[in-house]
Amino acid sequence: MTKLICQRILLKLSGEVLMSEVGGSIDTEIIKRLALEIKELCDAGLQLGLVIGGGNILRGAQKASEGLDRVTSDQMGMLATVINALAMQDALESVNQSARVMSALKINQVCEEYIRRKAISCLERGQVVIFAAGIGNPFFTTDTAASLRAIEINAQLMIKATKVKGVYSADPNKDAKAVFYPNLTYNEAINQRLNVMDTTALVLCHEHNLPMRVMNIFEHGALMRLMQGENIGSFIERGKTND
Repeated sequence: MTKLICQRILLKLSGEVLMSEVGGSIDTEIIKRLALEIKELCDAGLQLGLVIGGGNILRGAQKASEGLDRVTSDQMGMLATVINALAMQDALESVNQSARVMSALKINQVCEEYIRRKAISCLERGQVVIFAAGIGNPFFTTDTAASLRAIEINAQLMIKATKVKGVYSADPNKDAKAVFYPNLTYNEAINQRLNVMDTTALVLCHEHNLPMRVMNIFEHGALMRLMQGENIGSFIERGKTND
């Protein structure tokens, strides 16, 4: 069995990662490739929790800015994450990787209710647990949900999968002078407003000493290489207590 640097991780995918470049909210080829990479990790013994955003379908905050009630729009965004979670569950099962969708909202005819002890038990049995519907409350992002679930399941590392190499001082697709940060602390990310995750999510990670790796999910095989110890993307940690 491949030696891995962690036993249990939380992988955070943005909904935009699933989008097709030619239109459509979910690209079946992308989600199938991700499922195969996740299965490879699970076959190597990794316990993996997964949170997927819903931005490829609907962004609650954006709809609120357009005049929709914020609570209603956030609830719509939570349902979008359930759609993505079900799509990922189906893709994982199609490659013979057992997966469970656990929702913070009660949708018992579609998926299970989130119960922490049950989620951990599923992880220990080698099942991928997909946490859907954020934390079940408006005004909180899926970034915060990912941080919270990672802490609750005692993950040793959270990985934020993006479309770029890691953390930059600005959007590298728009600013050629953007500086890449291979290592930084949570306080640096917050104070410099680097837009890694929302502040609530970063503070949770900082307070609970949960390290994070930000990486490009479109680099094939990078997840496995990272779990084998290769230095990929940007690494964020709490740093010194007086940092």
